[in-house]
Formats: sequence, C-alpha cells, structure tokens
Amino acid sequence: MLRAIRDFFRERIDTGDGGGHDQHALQLATAALLFEMQRADFEENEAEREVLERVLQQTFALGRDETRELARLAQRESKDSVSLFQFTRLINAHFSAEEKVRVVEMLWQVAYADGRIDRYEEALVRKIADLIYVPHRDFIRARHRVQEAQ
Repeated sequence: MLRAIRDFFRERIDTGDGGGHDQHALQLATAALLFEMQRADFEENEAEREVLERVLQQTFALGRDETRELARLAQRESKDSVSLFQFTRLINAHFSAEEKVRVVEMLWQVAYADGRIDRYEEALVRKIADLIYVPHRDFIRARHRVQEAQ
C-alpha cells in the first residue's frame, strides 16, 4: 500500500522541492477523512463521490487523473485504517487553523451531497472537528456556509 502511494506521488504529483512528501501525505489524509464521511451513513452514492472528487481537485489543484488516483488510494487507505488518528494526527501537525476549518467544510460538502444529513454523518463531522481542534463556532459556521451554498 505505502509503495503504491509513494509511486503515485513520485510519478504524478511530486514537485521535487523536497517538501512534497508531507504535502502528499496531507492530501491523502484529507481524502481518507472524506471517504470516511462518504461511508458514515452506510450508503455510498454517486453524488457523494462526485462532490468528494470535486473538492479534492479544487482544494489541491489536481488534474482529473491525479484526483481519481488520489481518491482510489485514499479509499483503500480509509478501508484499511482502524481509527481516524493516523489522518487527524497529520492534519494537526501541519495544517493551520484556517486549513482545518476548510477540512471541516469539505466534510460537510460530502455529507450534504445527497441532499440530507444523516445522524451518523453529523456525528462524524463533529468527531473529526474535535480531533483536529476546530472550535465549535467554526464547526457551525462551516456547516452554514455549505448549507447556504446548496
């Protein structure tokens, strides 16, 4: 698994600036959390997958092929993980407060993709927001921004 991720980033995305590994790990961690959100209500649907790929592509300025490959790797990583810690640890170590709020906003976008919020989806966004130390007011503001954009 790790070799596939390394090869993907080396061949397709790596900028050669030396800081690429951390950035790629952060992209993968963020994408894996989004896949956790997609699975939270036990109903994976195409609308959620499309939103997930769109926010990854926009947030990380990736091409369509890179986005799909990142999504594929993140989905596998998410299914193989036993906790959220490996993902939230990276985000806590490297993301600013504003970037963490953006992650919460992305989670809300995936959750709202099917037109409704399931109680499991809301609980997962709340849990991740707590794990990455996003204040409650920012958690609520992110939700409202996504709701207003619907």
